[in-house]
Parts: sequence; C-alpha cells; structure tokens
Amino acid sequence: MYEWIKTLHVISIISWMAALLYLPRLFVYHCEAKAGSELSETLKVMERRLLKAIMTPAMIASWIFGLWIIFGFVGFDAGGWLHAKLAVVLGLTAFHGFCVKWWKAFARDENTRPQRFYRVMNEVPTVLMIVIVALVLVRPF
Repeated sequence: MYEWIKTLHVISIISWMAALLYLPRLFVYHCEAKAGSELSETLKVMERRLLKAIMTPAMIASWIFGLWIIFGFVGFDAGGWLHAKLAVVLGLTAFHGFCVKWWKAFARDENTRPQRFYRVMNEVPTVLMIVIVALVLVRPF
C-alpha cells in the first residue's frame, strides 16, 4: 500500500508544481492584454480552469497523500529533514494562496502589478521545489 500512496503523492506534486509554474506565466501574458479584450477574457478562462481544475485539487491531494505517508508509514519523528520539508511545503502552499489572490485581481480587471513582478514570482516555486527535493533525497539532518 505504501508504494501506491507514494506514487499518488508524487503524481499530485507533479501536477501541482506544473500548475504553480504555469499560472504566474499566464499572469505575465495577462499583464500585456488590455482589460476586456479577447486575449484578456481567454486568459481569465485559462487561469480559472488551471486553478480550479488542476492546481487546487492537486495541492489538496498532495497534502492528503503526504500526511498519509507521514502518519501511516514514516512517522512524524523521521528527522529534522521532514520538519524542514513541511515548513517549505507550507511556503509553497502560501505561494498557492498568493496566486489565488492575484488571479482574483485579474478576474476583476484590477491587477496593479507589472509584468516583471510575475516574472520574478514565477521563479519562487522552482526554488522551493529544489529545496524540497534536496531535503527528501539528501536528508541532510
């Protein structure tokens, strides 16, 4: 059973990360689109579908399967690496929340942030992912 839960956890994380990397990129393009234009309205649909159909369900599944692994198989006392990983995953979850906030601003045509902001934000999930993978595979403490 452990291998199946771990497989579902990895699949969920891949889906969540793909969406976390793509949504800020859509925001970059959305900055260029004039409010009310066909491009702006198309991007709104794409962003909503990505967030509602992929990103949020994948985040929820990642947490469910991850906690199942911790409390069902590994144990919360697995080491400091696990606590550090959970802290970084909380950061990734917070980033998800910021994406929701930014998406709502675009949906209302109220975005005030420049394109460069979203270009920089697009790198945040990558950095967090690198830290998480290193913690899980290297287990430095």
